[in-house]
Amino acid sequence: MTTTPPSDPLAILVVDDEALIAMLLEDMLLDLGCRVVGPASTVMKSMALIEAEGERIDGAFLDINLRGELVYPVADALAARNVPFVFVTGNASHGIDSRYAGVSALAKPVSITIFETTVKSFEKRRRT
Repeated sequence: MTTTPPSDPLAILVVDDEALIAMLLEDMLLDLGCRVVGPASTVMKSMALIEAEGERIDGAFLDINLRGELVYPVADALAARNVPFVFVTGNASHGIDSRYAGVSALAKPVSITIFETTVKSFEKRRRT
């Protein structure tokens, strides 16, 4: 499934500290015709990518816990730019900061169907 024309692919930020998970997300995004921003494994690297990309990020998948460092500064930066994102977590019991109670959280391993639906939601938001 290609969600956008190849000449104008969705740019999706991937933030995950587990290399295999990041590669899996990257492969799934590439299969969907997206341009992957990252992946990044730390808040600092993620923030640098956001700054470098400017307004060209269409969505993001964010692991909540990056080896003990919480991803919320990245979520804050994306929210300030009106970029949609979802959390990806292997530990739902960790909890999500109440500021982000309305943000979807996908459980690892991510179902391809849910993943595709999420990417489609990024595309719909891009068109509005």
